[in-house]
Amino acid sequence: MSGLPFAFAYAPILLALLALPLIWLLLRVTPPKPKTESFPPTRLLLEISRKEEQPARTPWWLILLRCLMAAALIVALAGPVYKPATEQAPGSGPLLLVVDNGWASAPHWEATVETARRVIGLAEEDGRPMSLLATADGPGQELAPADAAETTRRLEALAPRPYAASYSDLVPTIDAAIRETPFGGLAWLSDGLGGDTNAAFGGYLAEWIDGPMVVYADSATETMALTPPIGGADALNVPVIRDDAGLPAAGFVRATDIKGRSIGDFPFDFPSGEASTEARIDLPVELRNDIARLDIVGAETAGAVQLLDERWRRRRVGLLSGAAADAAQPLLSPLYYIARAVQPFADVQEPRDANATVAVPELIEAGASVIVMADIGTLPADVETAVADWVAEGGTLVRFAGPHLSAATDSLIPARLRQGDRALGGSLTWQEEQPLASFSETSPFAGMTVPEDVLIKRQVLAEPDGDLTERTWAALDDGTPLVTAAQSGRGWLVLFHVTADTSWSNLPLSGAFVEMLRRVVAFSSAARTQTSADGQSAATIAPYRLLDGYGRFVPPGAEARPLPASATTIVPGPQHPPGLYGTEEGFRSLNLLDETATLARFDPASVPDATVQPYPSEAPTDLRPWLLAAALALFLLDALAVLWLNGMLNLRRRGPAVAAMLAIGFVVVAAASTVGPAVADEASDQFAIDAVSETRLAYVITGNGEIDAASEAGLSGLSRVLAERSALEPGSPVGVDPGRDELTFFPLLYWPIDPDSDLPTSATMARVDAYMRQGGTVLFDTRDQLERSSNLNTFSGTPAVERLRDMLANLDVPPLEPVPVDHVLTKAFYLLNDFPGRYSGGPLWVEAVEANQGRSDRPAQPGDGVSSILITGNDLAAAWAMNAAGDLLYATIPSDPLQREMAFRTGVNIVMYTLTGNYKADQVHVPALLERLGQ
Repeated sequence: MSGLPFAFAYAPILLALLALPLIWLLLRVTPPKPKTESFPPTRLLLEISRKEEQPARTPWWLILLRCLMAAALIVALAGPVYKPATEQAPGSGPLLLVVDNGWASAPHWEATVETARRVIGLAEEDGRPMSLLATADGPGQELAPADAAETTRRLEALAPRPYAASYSDLVPTIDAAIRETPFGGLAWLSDGLGGDTNAAFGGYLAEWIDGPMVVYADSATETMALTPPIGGADALNVPVIRDDAGLPAAGFVRATDIKGRSIGDFPFDFPSGEASTEARIDLPVELRNDIARLDIVGAETAGAVQLLDERWRRRRVGLLSGAAADAAQPLLSPLYYIARAVQPFADVQEPRDANATVAVPELIEAGASVIVMADIGTLPADVETAVADWVAEGGTLVRFAGPHLSAATDSLIPARLRQGDRALGGSLTWQEEQPLASFSETSPFAGMTVPEDVLIKRQVLAEPDGDLTERTWAALDDGTPLVTAAQSGRGWLVLFHVTADTSWSNLPLSGAFVEMLRRVVAFSSAARTQTSADGQSAATIAPYRLLDGYGRFVPPGAEARPLPASATTIVPGPQHPPGLYGTEEGFRSLNLLDETATLARFDPASVPDATVQPYPSEAPTDLRPWLLAAALALFLLDALAVLWLNGMLNLRRRGPAVAAMLAIGFVVVAAASTVGPAVADEASDQFAIDAVSETRLAYVITGNGEIDAASEAGLSGLSRVLAERSALEPGSPVGVDPGRDELTFFPLLYWPIDPDSDLPTSATMARVDAYMRQGGTVLFDTRDQLERSSNLNTFSGTPAVERLRDMLANLDVPPLEPVPVDHVLTKAFYLLNDFPGRYSGGPLWVEAVEANQGRSDRPAQPGDGVSSILITGNDLAAAWAMNAAGDLLYATIPSDPLQREMAFRTGVNIVMYTLTGNYKADQVHVPALLERLGQ
């Protein structure tokens, strides 16, 4: 029996099946009820049957029917389950439930939560307390054993985090809990990723958990992620990694801009046995510079996202040299080494004229982000002023030393220099050639490996002062600066104290030279994000738009902290989630994975003596409803059989009674198929009567209780304002299901977009399309203005907007535009310039009037000049929402009574616009009205 796909919640009840033979015997010896006949005797003679008399015992088939009915009831009471889950709450005593809620858990989070619920239920049946540990929530979690209700509450509050679990940080928390309450079993719901820290954590649990352990790991799902892209001269190469190097796999990387608009999908292909590959983005430089986000299509995790900031933009670098040009010997030119070092990640521009008075303005006008001057000592006064202004506005000036600079210089240097230069390692010097010793931790060079083969044999020296150490980015072994830098306005002055050629050092021949220039160019753009409007360097960079565990943009939470502006290497975590930091004018991206990241699949051997099993792919099926329905059907058959045996089914004598009994039986057996439609039809009729009895506003029921309550309260508040301020007295708002309810009764349909709701079917959207063609107006509200850039003049990039785009994909939606200044909506009742709701700043989109002229093929033509579709993100319903007492339910953001009033005026104008059309745009009678006013 253990091999069958069945289980019973109360198996001992099945012992009642042993009583079935006794029931058979009792029913067999019990005769049926005697047949009653009416008097007089003559009538009795007419009813004498010529057939065999009724048996003295109950027929065998009726006994079998009743035994089957009893068996169905007994089995139903035993709680049968088809394909029961194999989970068990391991061990005895307090149970430790470990849930991986890092970014890799997002694809199978629902299965994780469902499995955790079943484990909690099994522990509850045994009366065991349990503790819940979320591995991505860090140390300090409460691990005191609690009951099932409290553990379930904590489980429901969990969500995938946009960073990885930090197993080593959890050890002190578990140690403290074990000292208080030893755990007698463990259930670990893994996210499927392994690695050294994962294996160490598994070994730790196996050592300290006093009882059996069960580990759930999803071995069927392959996890993919992106590491930082690598910019090349002709393409952007995006590394893609996976946790399984087995079978071949392929996919696409999608590139989008900061507004969420798709730039393109680029394929990648994993050969068999390879755990990494690349997607090549071959686009013109202008399009490449627009890329702000890279995603693996279909992989909804934070690890499958790479955000690009100014550091990944291919910048224009202007080169200017003070050395004499020698075309016959290009290797002697200092610009030769600089140009080849920056060409892989920047566009190099050399001026046509060697005259600095002409060349410098040419580079500035061409949009150079960085200007590199090799051995230029003194600039003309007007050129020096122009460069100083350019740096103050955010440019970066990089200078290399040389004979000219060591002889004389201007003010565009980060530190005062001594006259002349310092020679090292010659026959007339006392000192040896100096190697590099260190890079400053607050410089762009932080984290670089100090090259051992670079030797400096000549340099210019800086005058020592109290700030020299802070301005030193790289130093030699004797402590003298190799690279110094200082901020000037919003820009930077950077000085290499050696030449850009090989005459003073072999630095230009090393890979460190390329990396140092690459970081300086990247820093030149990122520095703008770290600089305030007054030109002062910002100490921190505030969170702007962060990622959740599914890789979606969300507003910063309470735990998020600003990034230190000077930090170059930050590990994402609870205080610094991956995302964008700064402002929309300039931001810095923090990504989950760096270029050294790899993915490893969970190794069952990492948890010794543990039982490893996959997440259940199919939920158990409760058979009790089916067995109870079968018992009811058998009961009805038994009743009909008894009626037949007692002559109650004689159609000639008892036709009406028999028909009534049959009708009752038919109704009971087929209640779901007959009563349902009748009730539905009655409800539909009442719905139509209520809708046409008075003008009502309608909203779409999304299934999200909070959103639907806000919609109902919002339209109720707007209806109250309409009754107070206009001649319209609307009734109570109506919630509708566009796939079932008739929409033509309503002039305006408010549709809040819930990104987590199911996508409407094509049949539903066809009904909406017909409603729009017949003159109805749908107001879509994505309610996501806070998640979007304040000056964003398009609808894209947020989950709600993407869901709306998917909904409208099969409709021939006309071109849209923000409400023009002369549109009827700006003067339908009030004179309005913008259309705020709970949020402000987002435009209200309507059909472009010019696009409708001369078109007859579009399914949703505007009736009487009324746009069939309106779109906003300002959350209008929340701004209108009132309770029965007239109290406002939601605060506007920012809290401004004027914004609330303008939101109500927006609602009044929209309703008047949908009811009256374009009468306010009629200018025919304006002269006559003006003439009458003049009289």
